[in-house]
Amino acid sequence: MLIIPQSIAKREKSILAGLYLAKYDVAGLKSLGFENFTEAFNVIGYGLGGRPASIKNYRDEFDPFFPNPRAGWHKRPIRDYCLKVLRQYENLDYESFTGLVQSFFGYDENVLSNLSYSEEEADGDSQFAKRLITGLAAENYFEAIQPKIPEFNGYRVENTSRLGCGYDFRLRDNSADFLAVEVKGLKERNGSLYMTPKEHDLAAALGPRFFLFVVKNFRETPFHEIYQNPISSSLQFAKKERAIIQVSWLTSV
Repeated sequence: MLIIPQSIAKREKSILAGLYLAKYDVAGLKSLGFENFTEAFNVIGYGLGGRPASIKNYRDEFDPFFPNPRAGWHKRPIRDYCLKVLRQYENLDYESFTGLVQSFFGYDENVLSNLSYSEEEADGDSQFAKRLITGLAAENYFEAIQPKIPEFNGYRVENTSRLGCGYDFRLRDNSADFLAVEVKGLKERNGSLYMTPKEHDLAAALGPRFFLFVVKNFRETPFHEIYQNPISSSLQFAKKERAIIQVSWLTSV
């Protein structure tokens, strides 16, 4: 019986993602909500704080072991540390393996399945893929590329995405003021973005010190666009109200 460690190193998570994609191929893509392998490499790679190419390389490493249409790296022996992971997880069933990969990003299907979002149901994306694109993958893309962005050069970066501040990153230099950066991600080159009431209010209050950083085109080759003071920019925001249905079960004890 396989005992999955409570803590898995980042490199091993990348290896396991590659193994999953090699073993389950298109079915694995579908379960995670990706349209193609390029999208999976981009989103999983950035989501794990690494490089998309690493996920592809690990998939290619394992391809010769499974009956998929790719030859993979069949002309050389598999690397020892990859072989170790293969032998450890080769008997993990499909459902458990899918859940394991999702867990790398803090995704718990049992919790999130209680929430019904109308826009997710309408466009057919799985909650996992969409949440990863709009959240962790886009945020890690920003952290990776931030030192090369002229607008943010020389600033110290603090990740505030888990603090409920209304923005994902606080950037400081030697002055008293700070810059606030809210990061959004899109699968395609264009699409719709949602700002929460808190994000919208802070953008209005901070004005030119608030930046909307949009990572686009995870389906092919990600790139970014930056909107300073987005409320007063060329972007046109329309207020949208939606109902979130949460289901629970009640009993008396």
